Amino acid sequence: MKILKSVRVIELGTYITGPAAGMHLADLGADVIKVERPGTGDPFRAFKGGLYSPHYQTYNRNKRSIALDTRQDDDLAVFHELIRTADVFIQNFRPGVAEKLGAGEDALRQINPSLVYCAISGLGNTGPASHRPVYDTVAQAASGYLRLLTPPEQPRVIGPAIADSITGQYAAMAILAALLERGKDGPGRRIDISMLEAMTHFNLDSFTHYYSAGEIMGPLSRPVVSQSYTFECADGTWIAFHLSSPTKFWDALLAATGQQQLNDDPRFAERLARIQHQDELIAVFAPVFKKKSRAEWCQLLDTHEVPFSPAYDANEALEDPQAQHLQIKVSAEHPAMGMFTTVRAPYNFDGQPELDVVPPPVLDEHGAEIRAELAMGKSGQTARHGRNS
Repeated sequence: MKILKSVRVIELGTYITGPAAGMHLADLGADVIKVERPGTGDPFRAFKGGLYSPHYQTYNRNKRSIALDTRQDDDLAVFHELIRTADVFIQNFRPGVAEKLGAGEDALRQINPSLVYCAISGLGNTGPASHRPVYDTVAQAASGYLRLLTPPEQPRVIGPAIADSITGQYAAMAILAALLERGKDGPGRRIDISMLEAMTHFNLDSFTHYYSAGEIMGPLSRPVVSQSYTFECADGTWIAFHLSSPTKFWDALLAATGQQQLNDDPRFAERLARIQHQDELIAVFAPVFKKKSRAEWCQLLDTHEVPFSPAYDANEALEDPQAQHLQIKVSAEHPAMGMFTTVRAPYNFDGQPELDVVPPPVLDEHGAEIRAELAMGKSGQTARHGRNS
């Protein structure tokens, strides 16, 4: 099941974008070696104290860790030897920083001409704003995406680090394309990808609407047209449904809720009217859904084939029978840090999910192991197979 088991990735990444790209490749079986600063490691390690924060854990499973200070000659030599054995190198520093660390493309390509070199930036490797520091919210704002998530009343930044994680996913996809082109011994490509470019592509629907129809989308543009709703139930839990355009789902909702009289109301009788009067429709349904528990509404909506789901919090979602059936939640024991539980990669190859996971490493957990491999002149294949099989 380890599709990329013959691929070695050296990741000199911090926070999310670089580590997320490395994680996607590690989930597919690549031997991802995370090179970290001695003593402190990836700054994400200490986001909630200590060196094993949940922020760090999220994007660093299935990897090995070695601590190297590339400003020191001995450590730089180890780093260069790792590059000699690698297929891919990932870094997500501001333009020019990698070169100062001895990890610029020119230096590494002299060591390994077939290396796929991936440089992730905030706003691009060149240009008038390329020097600016960028985090997730900045990229969301620059790409036009943040405004789609900003509440109309009491505006504030909400939601997870979408730009960071999306950029890591796009970077991993580009790396796979470069590896496919390169083959076993061909020349490697340089990949430049910025959070701005990734998020504008992810926000493609907004730009299509603007350039094709002159429409500037806002936070309610999609849910109004798609007729999407979420309501609180009698037990304080929430439920969501998405009617889309088929009339049968609207009729099914009316049957499930006993609100068939709404078809006689000119504000709701037709889909376009419902789009224009969604606020009034929400006002009608909000007290209706507060009359029954979520479990009761789930049964009714399921019986009438309405596209719905309980609107879960993180403590509930993976306990749903369907999620349990798909074995989405996976766990493994770290010898020092205890039980690690996460979400498996979504792929199923030949009908089989990948259920094995290696907990995120503590800082320099594999330093001695990796140095020993290099000293023996091995590529690490034996260690990789033993670790991931």
